[in-house]
Amino acid sequence: MQEDTRKLLQECNSGCKMAINSMVQVQDYINDEGLEKLIRESKERHEKLEAESAKLLEENGEKEKDPTMMASAFSWLTTEMKMLMNKDSKQIAKIMMDGCHMGIEGLAGKLNEFENAAPESRKLAEKIIKEEEDFMQQLKAYL
Repeated sequence: MQEDTRKLLQECNSGCKMAINSMVQVQDYINDEGLEKLIRESKERHEKLEAESAKLLEENGEKEKDPTMMASAFSWLTTEMKMLMNKDSKQIAKIMMDGCHMGIEGLAGKLNEFENAAPESRKLAEKIIKEEEDFMQQLKAYL
């Protein structure tokens, strides 16, 4: 597998895992049925995108990449601190939107950095970015 393709797919895989973990983390705080449904449905879409990235990696003899321990710990701690201060739907939407923004920014940067990545890996990254943009747009209703 070409190096750019491998790196882009690993970023897609790791990013989806981070998003899924964040959604799981806020589930216990959600009190609004609409927000709960929105997050659950986005989590399901992220799980499919994560599986797609894992399949592409596996087909090319590569392994999935877990988020770094530091990134995971920082994300978990930041979310917990924000939820301790305020547990309402607005706060949850803000946390999710911050995550979307980081995902979009990070993956768009990797698309530019790994410009020689295979078309299917670039399409997957673009699908993930689109999912993040759509999710962010829907979350605005809870601000």
